[in-house]
Amino acid sequence: MIKLYDVSKTYGKAKEKAVDSLTLEIGSGEIFGFLGPNGAGKSTTIKMITGILIPDSGSIEIDGVNIADDPIAAKSRVGFVPDTHDIYETLKGIEYLRFIGTMYGVPEAVLRENIDKYADLFEMKGALGDMVGSYSHGMKQKLSIIAALIHDPQVWVLDEPLTGLDPQSAYRLKKLMRERADSGNTVFFSSHVIDVVEKVCDRIGIINHGKLVAVDTLDNIRQSDKVSLESLFLTVTGEGE
Repeated sequence: MIKLYDVSKTYGKAKEKAVDSLTLEIGSGEIFGFLGPNGAGKSTTIKMITGILIPDSGSIEIDGVNIADDPIAAKSRVGFVPDTHDIYETLKGIEYLRFIGTMYGVPEAVLRENIDKYADLFEMKGALGDMVGSYSHGMKQKLSIIAALIHDPQVWVLDEPLTGLDPQSAYRLKKLMRERADSGNTVFFSSHVIDVVEKVCDRIGIINHGKLVAVDTLDNIRQSDKVSLESLFLTVTGEGE
């Protein structure tokens, strides 16, 4: 579960808030899609949820833990797939995964099992002995996905996770997102690809100029003959006719 209450963030002396009084609750068992134009506040929101940035005001809870009160406990409940590959390129793939697992305190037997399971799922077993610096963009993306699941997090945050993935891996990732949510975990998914969001998410939120301008279930949107997710997005962000 993710709870944000009246969260705001401003960079430096900027006049406009990057995130402005954002209140949002995302439940367990839910895939939540987070949409917005470039510069709308998506990445800032994600960085605050994952503890990379500290909000100027408001509160954030991860699985019932206030991130300001106990940041280590809150972060331990999160698996994060960023939109950049900030990975130690001088390590082998297996060394990187073992480093991440050790950092999260994953028991050795569980760590081996999870590495085998997810490396097999994303066809990375043969590459784990190679240096991360030799990986292609897609392979680094797969490694980031595996690393984010190595400790079986209650909350899985993905920022543009399909970028660089081949069709088979993209399909497996979407299926895995559904399985994680159906097991009672929370999946927070940010993407520019509206068609993908519409296919995999239970509920969506749209942010524009730092403010949450729409929240609805995909079922409600689909039940309307006049509104699609794309038209809703364009309307609330000022691009619709």
